[in-house]
Amino acid sequence: MLQNKKIGFIGSGAMAEALIDGILKANLVTPSQIVVNDISQNRLEHMAGKFGVLTTLSIKDTVKAADILFLTVKPQIINGVLDAIAPLLSPTTLVVSIAAGITIGILESKLIRIPIVRVMPNTPVAVGEGMSVLALGHYAGEENGELVLTIFASVGRAIIMDENSMDAVTGLSGSGPGYVFVLIDALTDAGVRVGLSRQNSLVMAAQTLLGAAKMVLETGEHPARLRDMVTSPGGTAIAGIHVLEQKGVRAALIDAVQAATKRSQEMGKKSHG
Repeated sequence: MLQNKKIGFIGSGAMAEALIDGILKANLVTPSQIVVNDISQNRLEHMAGKFGVLTTLSIKDTVKAADILFLTVKPQIINGVLDAIAPLLSPTTLVVSIAAGITIGILESKLIRIPIVRVMPNTPVAVGEGMSVLALGHYAGEENGELVLTIFASVGRAIIMDENSMDAVTGLSGSGPGYVFVLIDALTDAGVRVGLSRQNSLVMAAQTLLGAAKMVLETGEHPARLRDMVTSPGGTAIAGIHVLEQKGVRAALIDAVQAATKRSQEMGKKSHG
């Protein structure tokens, strides 16, 4: 699918690095098919040294070489990047943006009649367990979507949704690792409170969440059913779950996702203004 494609990256930060790592580990392309652009020579030297990819300080050279062009830059500088690449793009170049809050409408207003895919990944792409949600622009076809799905599946799971879901996606999976880190930290403190060492508590807490998540994904069972399987009558788990319900943990998580979704909507309005 990608064997004859050249992939360009404008910006070589953590997300670009994670994607390139996943793409190469999955043998989707060879290092010589990837060209990375950045304003930092140090970053380019790091990327060339780590992956053996081509690097350049020239946006023009990157755009001209790429069949698929990733915009892996901060939202604050995306407008300048769009202005720079607009006159250089071929109508067949597929543009993939991961700039948070930058809508397909904003991208298409600058990149006229160009196939665009907007992606909301989360930080666990850095360890190959990301959750990425794709939204297709007006000129991006099914084949474009499949190409980008394949790339993001190399660093976790990826699905296609309507763009109007992106604020909710940001509230749940985009911001979700933050909520989980709070849970792991709290469970670690709890382990220390009941007499375990901090290091052992941390490993136990993190692995327990990882294992539980894997059971949900791999068994296909409803989380409530899996919970019932560990809560024997009058046992320890149900005693703990009773406290979680008393303290409103479930409601707090729902409120957290709602608050993050609302904040994403506010930020999107600001970027339009």
